[in-house]
Amino acid sequence: MSANEQQQNATKALPPGYRFNEFEIQEAIGGGGFGIVYRAWDHLLERTIAIKEFMPNSLATRGEDLSVTLRADRHQRLFNAGMNSFVQEARLLARFNHPGLLHVLRFWEGNGTAYMGTQFYSGMTLKAWQTDQPQSINEAWIRQLLPPLFGAINTIHHAGYLHRDISLDNIQIQENQLPVLLDFGSARKEIGNLSDETEIMLKPGFAPLEQYCEESDAEQGPWTDIYALGAVLHTLIVGNPPPVSVVRSIEDSYRPLAELRPEGYSLPLLNAIDRALTMDATQRPQSIDELAALVNLPVSEVEELVSTISELPPLPQAEPESRPETEAEAPVVAVNPAASAADPLIAAKAPQKLSKPLLLLSAVAVLAVAAVVWMLNRDPQTEPSTAAAADTLPADAAAPATAAASAPALATVYLKLGSGDTLLLNNNAMAVTPNNSGYAVLNLAAGDYQLQVHSSRGDYRQQLKIDRAGTWLINPTH
Repeated sequence: MSANEQQQNATKALPPGYRFNEFEIQEAIGGGGFGIVYRAWDHLLERTIAIKEFMPNSLATRGEDLSVTLRADRHQRLFNAGMNSFVQEARLLARFNHPGLLHVLRFWEGNGTAYMGTQFYSGMTLKAWQTDQPQSINEAWIRQLLPPLFGAINTIHHAGYLHRDISLDNIQIQENQLPVLLDFGSARKEIGNLSDETEIMLKPGFAPLEQYCEESDAEQGPWTDIYALGAVLHTLIVGNPPPVSVVRSIEDSYRPLAELRPEGYSLPLLNAIDRALTMDATQRPQSIDELAALVNLPVSEVEELVSTISELPPLPQAEPESRPETEAEAPVVAVNPAASAADPLIAAKAPQKLSKPLLLLSAVAVLAVAAVVWMLNRDPQTEPSTAAAADTLPADAAAPATAAASAPALATVYLKLGSGDTLLLNNNAMAVTPNNSGYAVLNLAAGDYQLQVHSSRGDYRQQLKIDRAGTWLINPTH
């Protein structure tokens, strides 16, 4: 949770001593842009529980009478849809009785919003664990984590549901070292789907390509959660998530772990993660059971597989003169202001539904129909150099562009350009050369930018505010 959200939640949180019948609020202990989590005392059973309150910061605030009130009447539809999804998720979780799943005790409505009371879990999220105790993460620790986590996800899948929000901050490591898979984030996703910009909210690096195409659920299945789980394991081993799946569909820079061979990790585990992160959904393990079997794949078979991979010709790389960083271009579209740095969600403008054959094609077919925006925290060491960023901008650019030329690049932006299209950045003409997929790339430092694309199809304008690291995509044709 970001410092800004912590301050907002502290202001909006119910005060200690507030009662819901037998439940007494003790303190606010967490939350994000869509809810507040409290520690509470159950006077009837004399135990500590957790209470989660539906409180979307962008839509509602706390009134003097402690009720939740809308910021504007126009938010009523979104608020109601989010609250209904929140309640439905509570009902779903209450059906399960698995030690690796969030156990819901009760849910109710009050104060103009909804609440769920859950078992109180001590410990910290996997994201916090990776930050605070990275030295404890090794293959033995991961293999101890996997059985209860596999069991929790399998329980959801066998009931006919998908989680679709598996990430490091949605897995709680208890004091007994057992993991608990937390809530589905249903309210957040429902609000995103129904917002005026028809945005969907996804976590960068953890969402597979099919989650960017939400017209129906036909393309999604257990393999969707398996990709996210693979991204979690990749992050634990490497220190950062794999590249965003939509970026991979443009230019796949993912390096298989079975080739990298990080020290201390076996080939069966690394191969299983690589398979889980396959872009083609049909080539991933189709069930948790298949993934579990891969983890124990005999080393000889993995060695053979790795040898086969190493013998394949390398993927063609863009020559420096055909797509240099100096000719990379332009960031884009609406970044949802409710998405925080601590809850790094990416906002995507309603993409068209991609069929299974299209998913099997590479970037060209996929990106011809997609118009997606995302934010991605990147490793500073992988960011383009200051010199490269400076070369992308003209010497006489306006103030923000000048700042970008003298500061390290913060955001990488992919911009779809057609034949004959011209690009202006802060009213300065940019000489750019799209890559083979029709995308130019721009590396921008922090600042405010005005993007203009002139083409035979019409003119496109976009205001951009770069204030944190990210990878963005713009398709002006949509």
